[in-house]
Amino acid sequence: MSGRLLDGHDALLLDLDGTVFRGGELVPGADRTVDAAREAGVPVRYTTNNASRSPEQVAAHLVDLGLRARADEVRTSAQAGASVLAGRLPAGAAVLVVGTDALVDEVRAAGLRPVRRHADGRSGVQDGQTPEAVVQGHSPDTGWRDLAEACLALRSGVLWVACNADLTLPTERGQLPGNGAMVAALRAATGREPVVAGKPERPLLDQAARSVDATRPLVVGDRLDTDIAGAVNAGMDSLLVMSGVTTAADALAAPEGHRPRYLGADLSAVLRPADDLRVAPGGGWRAEVRDGVLHLAGSGDPLAALRTLCAVWWEAGGGPVAVAAEGDSARSALADLDLASA
Repeated sequence: MSGRLLDGHDALLLDLDGTVFRGGELVPGADRTVDAAREAGVPVRYTTNNASRSPEQVAAHLVDLGLRARADEVRTSAQAGASVLAGRLPAGAAVLVVGTDALVDEVRAAGLRPVRRHADGRSGVQDGQTPEAVVQGHSPDTGWRDLAEACLALRSGVLWVACNADLTLPTERGQLPGNGAMVAALRAATGREPVVAGKPERPLLDQAARSVDATRPLVVGDRLDTDIAGAVNAGMDSLLVMSGVTTAADALAAPEGHRPRYLGADLSAVLRPADDLRVAPGGGWRAEVRDGVLHLAGSGDPLAALRTLCAVWWEAGGGPVAVAAEGDSARSALADLDLASA
């Protein structure tokens, strides 16, 4: 029996919505898991692609939900975006900000000069000056005029940094347009492509790991295309949790580059033995591919069945697949996983 998954890593880089909390409630056991990490001396960093709130606001929200959290434990895509800018621009350079005041503050903290308008010699806008870059983060108040100013700057050829490119933003009302939707508008208007700072690109996760000098961090998240793909891009171990948006069918069909090393029910899985969570055949289950159909046999925990199915199917190439159950236990497991039996 292996040690706990937690014990093999020197930091936890935790996604928020779908991993630590869902809507207005903590994921069950998240508080106890974070406390256990602290007791083991494993630092925690809360990593979020949402650039609209400051680390202080994010930490306050987590505390309100019942979690111990400090602002210095939060890493946002706004911080990552500002870091990317600082690495490419001279100190004091003007940066046109499309986003909230939290993003403005991060640009200023990086030693740069945030502006809201592009000065082209005709606008007469008081805070306008010719920027050397555009940075774009989510804000519910972004409108056409904001995008128009950014469009003018981008057409002049300046650096463009997007804090993240998520097309949708999960809310209690459902999936709403995310920063990526606004990025797509500027992409269509300019023909340009931004440098992306948030997940699945490396800057956010690299910055979070560097903040605690971690060399063996574990990324924990519920989204294959951001959290898990980001971990793969950064060369970090990842745990996919099934407490958020990803379904069993999504996990099975995950393309190469979006596949986690470990899979668990929720964040508390980090306190379980690593061998029990590794995506590999076992746990009382067997799977094989016959005539393009993935067959499951055996008995045990449904998530162990999913790990077995993923391991066998990914080895065969992956993609969408029909799954067939052999026996009542397999049929029950597929039902629990919401996978229809072929």
